Amino acid sequence: MAQQNTNGKRKSTIKKVWHYLKNYRFLLILSILMAALTVAGTLYVPILVGDAIDFIIKKGQVNFAAIAKILEKGATVILFTGITQWIMNICNNHITFHVTRDIRNEAMKKIEKLPLKYIDGHSYGDVVSRVIADVDQFADGLLMGFTQFFTGVVTILGTLGFIFSIHVGIALLVVCLTPISLLVARFIATHTYSMFKLQSETRGEQTALIEEMIEGEKVVKAFGYEKRAGERFAAVNDKLQGYSLKAIFFSSITNPSTRFVNSLVYASVALSGALTAIGGGLSVGQLTCLLSYANQYTKPFNEISGVITELQNALACADRLLEFLDSEEMPADPELLPEHSETAKGQVTFDNVCFSYTKDRPLIRNFSLDVPAGCRVAIVGPTGCGKTTMINLLMRFYDPDSGSISVDGTNTQTIPRRALRRNFGMVLQETWLKTGTVLDNIRMGRPDASEEDVIAAAKAAHAHSFIEQLPNGYYTQIGEDGGSLSAGQKQLLCISRIMLTLPPMLILDEATSASDPENQMEIDKAIQNLCKGRTVIVVAHRLSALKMCDRVAVVENHTITSVGTHEEVRKENAYYRKAWEDYETARGITYQLEGGGQNESE
Repeated sequence: MAQQNTNGKRKSTIKKVWHYLKNYRFLLILSILMAALTVAGTLYVPILVGDAIDFIIKKGQVNFAAIAKILEKGATVILFTGITQWIMNICNNHITFHVTRDIRNEAMKKIEKLPLKYIDGHSYGDVVSRVIADVDQFADGLLMGFTQFFTGVVTILGTLGFIFSIHVGIALLVVCLTPISLLVARFIATHTYSMFKLQSETRGEQTALIEEMIEGEKVVKAFGYEKRAGERFAAVNDKLQGYSLKAIFFSSITNPSTRFVNSLVYASVALSGALTAIGGGLSVGQLTCLLSYANQYTKPFNEISGVITELQNALACADRLLEFLDSEEMPADPELLPEHSETAKGQVTFDNVCFSYTKDRPLIRNFSLDVPAGCRVAIVGPTGCGKTTMINLLMRFYDPDSGSISVDGTNTQTIPRRALRRNFGMVLQETWLKTGTVLDNIRMGRPDASEEDVIAAAKAAHAHSFIEQLPNGYYTQIGEDGGSLSAGQKQLLCISRIMLTLPPMLILDEATSASDPENQMEIDKAIQNLCKGRTVIVVAHRLSALKMCDRVAVVENHTITSVGTHEEVRKENAYYRKAWEDYETARGITYQLEGGGQNESE
């Protein structure tokens, strides 16, 4: 049953690969035609050699004129064969590298269409391994398949045809011995595929671990995790070694096995041909021809056996890649309506929203909250209560299991994601910058913004001064995720992005947590100016951030338990009251319940 499933999956993979190949039908047909002509020219040369040998009768009776014509014809055939093989290789390379380009382009587009739950559920290293390493392995197998597999098959068929034209009995003997080689190759191929599949999966696991350790190198060193990280890597590496050795073992015995069978074919042709020649059934030249064909007939089996091994590896990698490309995408966006292009006023409503990342573990239950336009609301609650998840739902990174979320009375499910998201500005605790100039990073939300607008936004975010001190100012190239910039500087650039776009609604998730103490107050003032007249949702981890909010919503036990002003919630909600008591105690402030609220400043 397992074998049938493997064969079925392999056939399905081949069909999907053909979907990419059919875009290059002309080149594929041309490649096959050139392969046939190359083989025909290669196989015609032994006939010319055999004819030349037959013109060497005995000493003093050599027909040099006839031999000269044969040599001239042979040179022409060899030149023609070389040209057709060159054209065939050009076609094969063109097909291979264009197919891999198409697959990588589709993979990149697929990443943009995947729901966040897929990205959250798979390691980044595994995704990178599928798009980069697996595509490279697939390309290598595809190129070898075109270059050697087609020519090998055509050589076998062409050689048989020439052998039949010379002597039918010897040709039938060759045909009877051929299945032995095919059965050996098939047996080994079925075992190599499963091993190469496991090897590819483990390689992805190894890439993910390396990516994880490099990304968290400072934390690894700070906590002395190097030894355990090395042990984890060694365990994965040992597993990869085991699968690789098995794959290599099965693939390496293919060639010797087929060579043994092919040697039997050659020996059979030599013995039967020699006996036939002695009986007068063949000339010496024809016997030479048959021996040459027997050698050429068996050679492709050795090459194809190696190609089959590479193809098994390529199909295993293609299977993982196509599994990624077939992953479920985000639901299609609704049609863009005229009202969606208008700027939102900013009213946000959560109505009995329920959501869970996994069905057996509900995270948000009956979540209801009304945020009037222009209101500043802080979402407060213990870690893991769903504060950030609420933001993910609002931005449609995830869709609720039930209930609805509305902006200005319109259900967000009916608004295209791009139209919805351009009305929000997000400044998160975790910053992200792309490789490019500082100017390009700030322009991310408004690619057409002028340099003057970018500078004005940076000044409003209090980022202008440190940008001016960079080697090339706004044209300084920064590396992946900000390169050598400090955490505070990277956060200032992210705030500058929002200053440039000025959306009607803002989401702040500890937006200034990484800023330096000396410019913290200036940045707070800049954000307060940014928030004027806009709907602001603050995911509050630090209670000091609540001083800028009009209302507070406390989330406990996966739902909202209290909504109101700071004073109202402080009186009625035990969790919120306790949190403020702990906060003020930590700040060295004496807090009394009866006179609460008098010493709330930092």
